[in-house]
Amino acid sequence: MANRGYDVVVDVDAEGDLGHTDLQEDLEFHSSISIPIRRSPRQRLTSLSPTDFTDPTNPLSKPNSLPPPATSSSPSSKRYLWSLPFYAQFFDVDTTSVLSRCASALYPRAPFLDTLEGNPDLYGPIWIATTVVFILFLTGTISQYLAYRGKEHFAYDFSLLSGAAGLVYGYTLFIPVVLWGLLRWYGASSSAAGANGEGISLVECWALYGYGNIIWIPVALISWSPITVLNWVFVGVGLVVSVGFLVRNLWPVVSVVERRTSRGIVVAVVLAHVGLALAIKMLFFA
Repeated sequence: MANRGYDVVVDVDAEGDLGHTDLQEDLEFHSSISIPIRRSPRQRLTSLSPTDFTDPTNPLSKPNSLPPPATSSSPSSKRYLWSLPFYAQFFDVDTTSVLSRCASALYPRAPFLDTLEGNPDLYGPIWIATTVVFILFLTGTISQYLAYRGKEHFAYDFSLLSGAAGLVYGYTLFIPVVLWGLLRWYGASSSAAGANGEGISLVECWALYGYGNIIWIPVALISWSPITVLNWVFVGVGLVVSVGFLVRNLWPVVSVVERRTSRGIVVAVVLAHVGLALAIKMLFFA
């Protein structure tokens, strides 16, 4: 006789009676059906012992058996134009790297785009342009003082400061944009000619022109002399050094397009830089 998963064995003797019915001696219960008991995940975790995590046969002892905890502060790979991290990435540079790039601009030993190592910055170009602006104002004021000394009462001309800011910041900001637009138009910017094999980017153009302005710092410091010819020599040296720096680093990029087009772009770069040098000489050291 069976009753819900258990077998009951009854000993019946020859006379037909049940004989001894001691359940402890004559009745044997055999489990025939095993019903699993489902427990919640919290109950399963609380029932584990510390040895379960050290047992090599237990899957829980493996380091990769449990997923890593989810964190809400994981950085996103997307940077939007209106977000601060988008602009912060262009200032992620230390002082050693900035000084090394300044030295590479003054004493070039390798292509400047290679020294950027795929991480062009705007920190150095902004500070170099700002330094050039204030030195041009200072030395231009000294040059005017020496020219008007003994003739009439000297008054500071603060229009030199605004003129220097407009000239240097405007040139460093807009000329690279125009150059990058031309390179994009003729396909040079998207070709495999840049430092990373992906062409030159707009930020790299800004960095190239920004660090190229560093030569104007020593030129401005020594061009306040009342000797006009000497000032022309100093400005000419600055022009040759800065133009050579730009052409040397831009030629591998522009040379991939048609020869006539590449030469036209280089000539435009040289003429624009000649205009900058003439403006510096005539406005501040005339």
